[in-house]
Amino acid sequence: MRDFLSTLRRLDWLLFFAMLILLFLSASILYSLNLNIEGSNFLIFKKQIVFILLGLVLFFLVANINYKVWSTFSKLIYILFALVLVVVIFLGKEINGTTGWIVIGPLTLQPVEFAKVASLVLLARYFSDNAREFYMFKHIIYSGLITLFYIGLVMQQPDLGSSLVIIGVWLIMLLFTGLRKKYFFWLLALGIVVVTCVWFFVLAPYQKSRIMVFLNPGLDPQGRGYNVLQSMTAVGSGQLWGRGLALGSQSNLRFLPEPGTDFIFAVIAEDLGYLGVLLTLGLLAFIIYRLFVIIRLAQDDYACYLVLGIVAMLLVQVFINIGMNMGISPVTGIPLPLVSGGGSSLWSVMIALGMAQSVYIRNR
Repeated sequence: MRDFLSTLRRLDWLLFFAMLILLFLSASILYSLNLNIEGSNFLIFKKQIVFILLGLVLFFLVANINYKVWSTFSKLIYILFALVLVVVIFLGKEINGTTGWIVIGPLTLQPVEFAKVASLVLLARYFSDNAREFYMFKHIIYSGLITLFYIGLVMQQPDLGSSLVIIGVWLIMLLFTGLRKKYFFWLLALGIVVVTCVWFFVLAPYQKSRIMVFLNPGLDPQGRGYNVLQSMTAVGSGQLWGRGLALGSQSNLRFLPEPGTDFIFAVIAEDLGYLGVLLTLGLLAFIIYRLFVIIRLAQDDYACYLVLGIVAMLLVQVFINIGMNMGISPVTGIPLPLVSGGGSSLWSVMIALGMAQSVYIRNR
């Protein structure tokens, strides 16, 4: 108990309160979405409150664990979640064309959210062990294989959005090693070949249609393009002050699909306007800033790469989610960290932030 209280005193409270405000904003938006539903039991809001409380327990628990434990067990964690992803392929529940969920009693978990953290934990170990040898191309290949193995399993679901997050984490961590220019161009050429192969041999027809509609939502305004067009309308209609909580027509009249998860950013923009968007992005940016402060304080390579991986995971998810809300990236079902409704994404992000807090506590 004394150790736990000591941990609490040494937390990065600025990061914690920024996280807490985003969680409050998320709960407020989900509550407002139920106000105009006749006879609503506010089940989604109540669930989110439970998810937040359990997430805070996970956050403090992980913050109290020495981050070096994750380095020691990184391979085991990676293998464990690889096995879980295999189980999901065969026994997972299908939702919206993706077999990515496991039902455990009243809970419906999406293991790929936790696999993202498992992937960056092992990548941080590999990068830190070989940080001074990354002038050798073999380390780029080996770290790429670690990433591609998970991507291969995730694409069997298929889940394009999560695959983009995992590969984005690897690329950002790779760039921070001081990648040679010639290696960068080799990777670029390889990326073009891989993207071409993925388009013709991996992507399902509905995923291809999402990309085509992303390029031109008007191709299917009542079908695949409907979500994007309604989201863009919601984002634009909020203007400076917004329409007010529970007063946005797109979200509360149910023109906007998945308003509490994939398109919650559009709800914020419509209800709270530019100021609400500024608050949301400002808090997310502040969390990223505090994570960079933790990187600067870190006294060993593993701590640096671990927190860098967390930064990368958050950045990629933020850009993809906001991009699909504004019609500048394909709709891939990636949640907005700490804001979108749902337990799996929220818990994985809070676990990751708990890891970053552990680095801060032990390197102040």
